[in-house]
Amino acid sequence: MKAPAAAAYQQKVDTLCKLIGYSFNDATLLQLALTHRSCGNRNNERLEFLGDSIVNFVIAHALFEKFPKAREGQLSRLRAGLVKGVTLAQVAIEMQVGPCLKLGAGELKSGGQRRESILADATEAIIGAIYQDAGMQVCEERILAWFAPRLENLSLTDTQKDPKTRLQEYLQAKKADLPMYDLVDVQGQDHEQVFTIQCHTQLLDKPTQAKASSRRIAEQKSATLALQQLGQEAV
Repeated sequence: MKAPAAAAYQQKVDTLCKLIGYSFNDATLLQLALTHRSCGNRNNERLEFLGDSIVNFVIAHALFEKFPKAREGQLSRLRAGLVKGVTLAQVAIEMQVGPCLKLGAGELKSGGQRRESILADATEAIIGAIYQDAGMQVCEERILAWFAPRLENLSLTDTQKDPKTRLQEYLQAKKADLPMYDLVDVQGQDHEQVFTIQCHTQLLDKPTQAKASSRRIAEQKSATLALQQLGQEAV
């Protein structure tokens, strides 16, 4: 990286550190957390693995303390909403992670700096890096600071079950067979695949079909379409 480009990049990293509220003792940890697998074998996947476990624990503990009368299922659904990919990607956007990411040529060309899954993974990797650099207390403080507005706005009314669960329970109440999800198509390269899922239900003549960047999301979307056709969800 040439001197002007290196200086501009470092300025972006400095801004990132201000926004996350932490300066690394070992700057190489942050650089690793920002390095996508498309750059080679030395990438952020191991830190992402670590950060995923940490953010799940920290958010679970925060919810446990905030809602002392909540049932396990309610807490699980609240946590799932907070640590899902779209939320983690939003945190990354707020901290301006995208411009700091190190991506391979293909990912850079295809807009990887803005891709939700890459941003979410980088957020988890940064969490893992902070833990490695400063330990659990500092890591927890940072996570709670980033998620503070979201935690403050939560209530137990936000514990609606996901579409797949709602569809399954509706069919069970009607004494119908459980829904079946079939993967009918996968398109694109490994880093930008699009999955097409069909949801088959006994109460509908035709399966519902949806596309998404992950199989799980496509299944949820197809379940939502089925619920809509069954009159159980607003269109």
